[in-house]
Amino acid sequence: MRKKIVLIPAGFIAVILVAIIAFLLVKASQVNAGREETNALLDRTVFPKLANIGSINTLSVLPIIDFLAENEDLRTEPGVSYLVRADDTTILMDVGYNAGEEHPSPLLQNMKALNVKLSDIDMIFISHLHVDHLGGMREMKKGEFSLSRGPVKLGEIPVYAPSPLRPSEWNSGPKVRVLSEPTVIAPGIVSTGPIPRFLFLVGKTDEQVLALNLKGKGIVLVIGCGHPTVERIIQRAKMLFDQPIYAVIGGLHFPVKGGRGNLGPINVQYIVGADRAPWRGLDEADVDHAIEAIRKERISILSLSPHDSSDWSLERFHRAFQNEWVDLKVGKELLL
Repeated sequence: MRKKIVLIPAGFIAVILVAIIAFLLVKASQVNAGREETNALLDRTVFPKLANIGSINTLSVLPIIDFLAENEDLRTEPGVSYLVRADDTTILMDVGYNAGEEHPSPLLQNMKALNVKLSDIDMIFISHLHVDHLGGMREMKKGEFSLSRGPVKLGEIPVYAPSPLRPSEWNSGPKVRVLSEPTVIAPGIVSTGPIPRFLFLVGKTDEQVLALNLKGKGIVLVIGCGHPTVERIIQRAKMLFDQPIYAVIGGLHFPVKGGRGNLGPINVQYIVGADRAPWRGLDEADVDHAIEAIRKERISILSLSPHDSSDWSLERFHRAFQNEWVDLKVGKELLL
């Protein structure tokens, strides 16, 4: 039996191509205008130095969700969740991706494997409202966060977010506080306040960074994705603190020459990764510029997330900071 061949009219294909091109041109125009507006806003944004921020004596960062793991028994995905222990305060920063909408989620499975209890968590810090930090696509669309797609008992712990957000039905206890400016959350524990960037397709994205003042060493920056760019994050840190930057930990979003969130052959992270259209998107020069910005700060520790940066980009940073480099993997606790 012969298979029937269906021919698609050339005119139909032409219409589709024209529609795609028109859509991309409109989005390119939007991102160009958004970039100019956002950069102008940042250029005129000035905050005074934060006084009496306090300090912490001990600090550790334990990746619970990320793209690589210390051993094969731990779940991985292109998302982020870090457990930050600062003296007696335990912070859950972001809640992962849970792309499979599982219960228990990869986050809960890894917490159990790493002997981390929900009752250990004193607060939740959400870096920004993207799918891989809120617990899923449904959560991002609804402006919610979920640790899992089943009941999770958290209690009325505080949640600090850079944009309006609410807990999902699965973990309804926490109380969200939206931070619109730099804020001392607890002694030695600070939010940089939201730093905006207008991204292609995604639009305006506000991201806050967790900054911790480690006594005798300086400021430790724990970053979710680094969408504002590490240059802008460093600029904000130097605006707020007299202390030097001691460590940079987390994501910088450099899916250059590869990515972690491909949709077939399409590098989705690359397309939405910059405030430029993808045909003028992230490149090697952006990576090198970030390296130079970090190098000027003479940091002591650099540990970058593989969830949103390619192997090529990570290797570039590794070569530039051989003495300061620490691999970031699920289950590998970084003691500072």
